[in-house]
Amino acid sequence: MILDWLLIIAGLALLVGGGEALVRGASGIALLAKVAPAVVGLTIVAAGTSMPEFVVSLQSALKGNSGIAVGNVVGSNIFNIAAILGLTALIKPLCIQGNTVRLEWPVMMLAAFQFHLLARDGNVDRLEGGFLFAALVAFTAYAVWIGRKSVTPAEKEGFGELATASFGRTGNAAVTFNIVAVLLGIGLLAGGSTALVRGAVGVASALGVSDTVIGLTIVAAGTSAPELVTSIVAAWRGRDDIAVANVVGSNIFNVLGIVGITAMVRPLPVPAEILTRDNWWMLGASLLLFPLMKTDMRLNRVEGGVLLAGFVTYVVMLVRGI
Repeated sequence: MILDWLLIIAGLALLVGGGEALVRGASGIALLAKVAPAVVGLTIVAAGTSMPEFVVSLQSALKGNSGIAVGNVVGSNIFNIAAILGLTALIKPLCIQGNTVRLEWPVMMLAAFQFHLLARDGNVDRLEGGFLFAALVAFTAYAVWIGRKSVTPAEKEGFGELATASFGRTGNAAVTFNIVAVLLGIGLLAGGSTALVRGAVGVASALGVSDTVIGLTIVAAGTSAPELVTSIVAAWRGRDDIAVANVVGSNIFNVLGIVGITAMVRPLPVPAEILTRDNWWMLGASLLLFPLMKTDMRLNRVEGGVLLAGFVTYVVMLVRGI
């Protein structure tokens, strides 16, 4: 038990360092590529912070622990919206970009609904997994294309800040610095979340918690810790676009990428309780996010509190078996 707590503490320390490195490197890459930072948040940052979920879900599926594999994805999506955006907005109200409402949220909502439909028979097979992954590739390509076309004048002015974002480096040195920062950040986040999950699962197992509940709560929160740290760091640095796009993009990647690739490797059984309970919480949280973001194009502290209260309610009901 002591070792498990040490793993949790070490994991948290690695997550903080990884979040800082990833946000700084991603901001620099956006400046170098002359695309909106939100696009980097939707792609590089979202995929990078979702790597722990991918590793955990794939390993769990290969070991036959479908409760953890699917529960991790569904639980992470609920945690991303209700806990991460809720907590981040409580710390600092978030400005919402127009594309988030017009493009990114509809894709996130559609992905969650599509997963629910495909999983209704209790299984996501290889063909369905291929369909989800193809949708992710198409969305990513479209997001990058739109991102290069819709750069705002303010963002264009920001391209001159490259030297500052890269600690004074320019040219090839700036490219190398930012790529290394992103890779280092992803590595620290992956290592930190792995340590955190192992420690938390060890504590939960000792208390006799089931695989599905562990997947939906502890594993989901642990593997989503990179998104949490990254969004808080980004918001604190005034990069609300990266903070929000990271969460929305991670939710899209979780469903289309993680479920898609995992199902292509091995058909993925979906536990009945996830279909009848947790999928509806994921859909409900996704749907609730739209009017909260649309109001004044901000996510304020009151709205953040509503999201966080919803997550606490979900966890309490889950632990009590309601």
